[in-house]
Amino acid sequence: MCMQKIERQFTRIGARAKVHAPVVRRWVTTPEVSIDIGNDAAGEFFDIAVQPSLLAETQVIDVQPSLRHLLLMSRQDDGKHKFLCGHDERHWFVAAVPERAAVSTVKTAFDALKPPAVRALENRLGVKPRKRNRRRNEAFIRQGEWFFVPVENPALVDERLALRNEPIARGGGKPHMCEELVRQGGQLVYVSNQYPNGLTEGQHRRLISRKPELRHLHWVAQRRNPSVFVRGRVRHPDHKRIVLNEWHQVLMNTENESIAMRHVAFID
Repeated sequence: MCMQKIERQFTRIGARAKVHAPVVRRWVTTPEVSIDIGNDAAGEFFDIAVQPSLLAETQVIDVQPSLRHLLLMSRQDDGKHKFLCGHDERHWFVAAVPERAAVSTVKTAFDALKPPAVRALENRLGVKPRKRNRRRNEAFIRQGEWFFVPVENPALVDERLALRNEPIARGGGKPHMCEELVRQGGQLVYVSNQYPNGLTEGQHRRLISRKPELRHLHWVAQRRNPSVFVRGRVRHPDHKRIVLNEWHQVLMNTENESIAMRHVAFID
C-alpha cells in the first residue's frame, strides 16, 4: 500500500498520518517500521516510518470510523505484525497486538489486548458483546493500558501494606497515580541503577560475595510480579480520573507480549 493510501485510511477515523522513510542516523540501527504519535502546529498525528522496501507489505486491514480506530499490518521477515491505532479519551495512541492472537479486525484486536483474566471474567459474567470494548463494564474499569478488576473477597487484600499516592507505570511512560495501592506476593529482588531488572536474594548475595565493593551501591528491595490492588482515585494527565470505591486488582494489557512492540515509540 502506498504512503498516500495509508494516510487516507487514517483520515477516515479523523486522524492525520505522515508516512515516510526512516531517518538514517549514524551509529543507530534503522528500524524497518516505527510508529509514534507526533505533534505539530495542527496537533497530534501518527508518525509512521517505513522502509521503502516494506511499503507494499504495510497496509490498513480494517477501519472503524465510528470507533475512531483502525488496524495496521506490517508483513516482515519474522512474520505479520499488527498495530491498533485509535483515539482513547483525549489522545491518539498506537498499541502493538500480540502475534499469538488471530487478529484481523479492530474488535478482535481489542480482545487480544485484554489480559486473559479479564476475558475469562467477561465470559463468566456474561458481559454483552456491545459492552466488551467499552472503558467500563461489569468486569472491569480501564484507564489507558491498565485494567482494574473488582476484588471478589476484599479481605484478601492486606490493607496494612497500603501506600498512598503511589504510581504505576509501564516502562518510561507517564505514571498513573493511585490514591491507595497494595502490593502482595511476588518475588523479592534487589534493584540498583546498575541492575535495573533486579537480582534475586541469592543472586544478590553471590554478587556481593564476589565483588564486595558493590555492597555500597544504592540497593532497593522491591517485588517482581506482585499482585497489585488499588482503591480510591486513579489519575493520569491523558485520561479521565476514575474512582474505585472498593479494592480492584490491577492488570496490564497484553501489548508487552508482542514482538511488534519494538516498533512502537509511543509510550502512554
